[in-house]
Amino acid sequence: MPANNRPANNRTSGNRLTANRPVKDCSAKDRPTPGLPTRKQILDFIQSSSEPAGKREISRHFGLKGNEKIQLKALLKDMAEEGLIDGKRTAFHKMGGLPKVTVLRVIDIDEGEAIAVPDTWQPDDATPPPRIRLIEKGRGSALRKGDRVLSRTEESATGWRAFPMKKLELRADQILGVVEIDGGGKPWLAPVDKRIRNSSPISDLGEAKAGELVLGVPIGRSARPSVKVTEVLGEPLAPKSFSLIAIHKHGIPNHFIEEVLEEAQVSAKLPLSAEHREDLRHLPIVAIDPSDARDHDDAIWAAPDGEGGFDALVAIADVSFYVRPGGQIDREARRRGNSVYFPDRVVPMLPEVLSADVCSLRSGEDRAAMACHMKIDAEGKITDWRFTRAIVRIDEVIAYEEAQARIDEGRAQEHLTNLWAAWKALATARSNRDPLELELPERRVKLDEKGRITEIAIRERLDAHRVVEDFMIAANVAAAKALEAKTAPVVYRIHETPSREKLMALKDYLATFGKKLAMGQVITPSLFNRMLKDVTDETEKALIMEAVLRSQTQAYYGPANAGHFGLALASYAHFTSPIRRYADLLVHRALVDAYGLEQPKPKADIPALSGLSERDREDLGRVSDAISQAERRAMEAERETIDRYVAAWLASRVGEVFDTRITGVQKFGFFATIVGLGGDGLVPVSTLGDERFTFDEKAKVLVGDETGTVFSIGQILKLRLAEANALTGALKYELPDGGGRIEPRGNAPALKHKGKHFVGQRGRPKNIRHQGRGKR
Repeated sequence: MPANNRPANNRTSGNRLTANRPVKDCSAKDRPTPGLPTRKQILDFIQSSSEPAGKREISRHFGLKGNEKIQLKALLKDMAEEGLIDGKRTAFHKMGGLPKVTVLRVIDIDEGEAIAVPDTWQPDDATPPPRIRLIEKGRGSALRKGDRVLSRTEESATGWRAFPMKKLELRADQILGVVEIDGGGKPWLAPVDKRIRNSSPISDLGEAKAGELVLGVPIGRSARPSVKVTEVLGEPLAPKSFSLIAIHKHGIPNHFIEEVLEEAQVSAKLPLSAEHREDLRHLPIVAIDPSDARDHDDAIWAAPDGEGGFDALVAIADVSFYVRPGGQIDREARRRGNSVYFPDRVVPMLPEVLSADVCSLRSGEDRAAMACHMKIDAEGKITDWRFTRAIVRIDEVIAYEEAQARIDEGRAQEHLTNLWAAWKALATARSNRDPLELELPERRVKLDEKGRITEIAIRERLDAHRVVEDFMIAANVAAAKALEAKTAPVVYRIHETPSREKLMALKDYLATFGKKLAMGQVITPSLFNRMLKDVTDETEKALIMEAVLRSQTQAYYGPANAGHFGLALASYAHFTSPIRRYADLLVHRALVDAYGLEQPKPKADIPALSGLSERDREDLGRVSDAISQAERRAMEAERETIDRYVAAWLASRVGEVFDTRITGVQKFGFFATIVGLGGDGLVPVSTLGDERFTFDEKAKVLVGDETGTVFSIGQILKLRLAEANALTGALKYELPDGGGRIEPRGNAPALKHKGKHFVGQRGRPKNIRHQGRGKR
C-alpha cells in the first residue's frame, strides 16, 4: 500500500463520548475495603454507577493500588473476552447493554415521545440497535427526527430509556440533498445519504432551483418536518460536489474563523534562525512524496558510517514552533484532529499559510524542523538516536515514481543510492521482525484541471514507497522510546492483538479450508504471514487474507502503551506528520519538554511555550479518544467520496458486463466489486432468478435450494452493472442472464454446497492500515 495513502480504510467503531470523571454515586463510607473485586462486584458497580465507569473509576471505587491495578487490567480484559463487558477502555458497560452516558440519534417521534438508537451502532453489528425512549421534561417532544443527543441511559422493567443532557451541534440537524419538484410544483429535498429513505417537503426554497445540491434544516416538530434551504452548493454531479457531500454529511470543519487565520499570519512571521537550532542545511536531505502531494512534512537522509552501518536523519516539520498550546490555532487543530484528503481538495488541520507554506518542507528554502538522528547497524537495527530542533534546506522534493526511475535506470545521485542502501538494512530488520503483511490495494482518482475524472486505477506499490515508510517507522519507534526513557507522557499509536472472539471466528473459518489455528499458542503477525505463505491458490489466499484482515482490531491513539501488533513493535508513536495529525504534534511537544528543546520566547503576540501544556498532560486520554474518533470520521468521509467518484465514473457504463469478485454475502443478496477497479455494489437475492436461495448463517453463503448453486466470498463471476448512483456512491449489479446457475471463472471456489466444503465470511473487508504513512 502506498506510503502516502491518506484515507479510506474503514473499520469504524464509535468511541464513548465520556469523560474520565470521578464516580459520584458512592460516599466515602460506602466504599468497599481494598482488594481485587470479583467479577460480580465489578458488574454490580458498572450497573449502579451514575457516571461512566472506566478502569480508573473502578480502581478508585475499590481502593486499588500498585500491583492490584495491574491485576484489574488483566481481569477486565478477561471479562471482555468472556463477553461480560464491552471491552472499551474509557467507559465499560455490561455486554448487551449501553454506556451510562452516550450519544443517541432520534429515529422516530411516537405520539409525542422521541425514540432513539445509539448513534455509534454500526449497520453490520450482529444484533439490531435497542430502541430507547427519551424522557423529556414537559409535554410533547422538543426533539426532532435526526437529532443527536448526549444522554444518560438506564434499563427499566419496560426496556431502555434515556434522559437528555445536551443536544449536540447544529450540523446534526442539517440535511444534504437535491431539490426535486413534483408534478404539482411542490419542492422536495431528496437526501444524498443512502441511509435516509424518504424525501422531505421544502417549506422555504430560498434561491435554490430544481436539481441543485443544497443544505437544509428541519422546520417544526412533527414526525416528518418540512425543510428550510439554508445554503445552495451547486450542481450535485459536478466532481467538486462529491467531497462537499462528505464534508457536510460528517460535519467536518472546513472553514477557519477569522481569529484562527489572524493568529496563523502572526505565527507564520516568527523569525527562523540557526542561533538556537542545529544547522543541517549542508546535508542533501530529500523529500519523497506523491506527485500530487499538497504538503511535505517529512524528509530523509542517510550516509555510510564507515563501520558497515549508516548515519540517518529524518527531518520533520517543526509545527510545534508555530502552533503553541492554548492558542486559537491549537484549539482548532485539536477540534479537527487531522487533515482530510479528497481527490479534488484537502481540508487541512492547519491554516494553509502554515500547512502548505511555512511548515511545508519546500525545496531550496530554510525551514524549521524536528530532527531525529539515528544510528543504523549492518543488520538494520537502530542502535542509537537523538532529537534536536534544527534548520534545514531540502535539497529536492521528488515524486515516488521519479525516485524509483532514477534507481532503476542507474542515474540516481549519491544521496539517493545511500538512502536505498540504508533501507535495505532496515528492510532486513523488518523481515526479521516479520510484521503483518497484507496486500491492500488503493484506488487513485485522477482529475483534469477542471476537476473531471480522467482515470480511476489501483496505485502502484514501489520500493520508493517502502523506503520512506521504513524510515518513518524507525523515527516513530525512536520517538516513543525516547519519551519512555524520560518517563514523559506519550500518545501511543496502538494496535492490539486480535480478540479471542475474533480468533475463534477465524479458526472456524479456516477449518472450512482444512486448516488449523491452535488457540493455545502465542498469536503473532508471523503466524498469519506463514499461514498466507503456505497458500498457493491465489483465490484461496485472497479469501484467507480478507478473513485475517477482519480478525484485526482497530488501531487507535492512547496514553497507555499496548504495543502495535500489526507492525510487531512494543512501542510506537506517530511523530512524522504533525502538519496533518494532531497526535504527532502532541508527541513533538512531549519531546520538546523531555529534552529541553524549548526555543526563546517569541516577540510575537502568541503563547510562549511550545511544549506540552498542563491541559495536554491532564487530558491526554480524553484528547487521544477525540483524535481517534476524528480519524475514523475522516476515513469514512474519504472512502465515501472515492465511492461517489467510482459511481460517477461508471454511470456512463450502466448495462456493461464486468469481471467481478464477491466481497460479502448476506441473506438479502451479495456484494461484489469490479476486479482491478473497485466499486462495491449489491446483487439483491430477488434478482437471482426463480430459484429460492437460503442464507447459511454459519458459513455466510447463499445456497440454491434446487441446484445447490453457492454464492460465496472470493468467487469471480461476470455481472452486469444495473445502476450507478453518483450522489450516494451506491452501485447495483445483476446476473448477465437474469438469474440461474453461474459457472465460476479461474480458480474460484466450487459452487456446489457440500457440507462444510464451501467458504464465506461476513461483509466487506474493513481496512487497518498498518503500513504506509497514511494510517499506520
